[in-house]
Amino acid sequence: MGKSVVIIPTYNEIENIESIVKAVFSLATPFHVLIVDDNSPDGTAEKVVELQNDYPRLHLEKREKKAGLGTAYVHGFKWALSSDFEYIFEMDADFSHNPNDLEKLHQACLEGADMSIGSRYVTGVNVVNWPLSRVLLSYFASVYVNMITGMKIHDTTAGFVCYRRNVLETINLDRIKFIGYAFQIEMKYRTFLKKFKIVEVPIIFTDRTKGQSKMSNAIIKEAIFGVISLRIRKMLNRL
Repeated sequence: MGKSVVIIPTYNEIENIESIVKAVFSLATPFHVLIVDDNSPDGTAEKVVELQNDYPRLHLEKREKKAGLGTAYVHGFKWALSSDFEYIFEMDADFSHNPNDLEKLHQACLEGADMSIGSRYVTGVNVVNWPLSRVLLSYFASVYVNMITGMKIHDTTAGFVCYRRNVLETINLDRIKFIGYAFQIEMKYRTFLKKFKIVEVPIIFTDRTKGQSKMSNAIIKEAIFGVISLRIRKMLNRL
């Protein structure tokens, strides 16, 4: 099927889905795209089915209901592993991640990284259209995570990532339970504990201009307390 697949979870992304799909397929690397849609009532999945007529490397997994970002990615990871992809990407549907940067993440893994992270903070603060309060929350969340876990990653909550398949084969995906920021942190922490090579690639993150953000207070709380939970589970050898 090819070596690289970009997993894009969706819920009510009808305003972005066609444009993001076309942007990925315009790149020089022949990426496949897997949309994991949580039964969006706005017709996102139906638009994907329509687009499949023009893009044979476009795939769709439609779930029954909205069940969280983390479970959507785990679903996508298992699908990608069963389909023999070597490089497996996470990316948002809303253009907060520039599709052109997929090539940079891919190159980093081709050059030896096991996980490459599209990082907002590795060369300063590269965020566009976020209020200062949101930037500070995100930035200091990574500082907090590193203090608790011992990782040295500038952007621990980043959701723009490339994995070599052996990373996902080594991690027990059935034990990943978090759904928001904490999911992204847990995946990096498990990768870190397995001593895989992690590389941060500088990107510019631009807040969405279409559609609605999925951020919530529950997701923030999950991240704050989830990090402590991860550390305790590691100390008890239960991670």
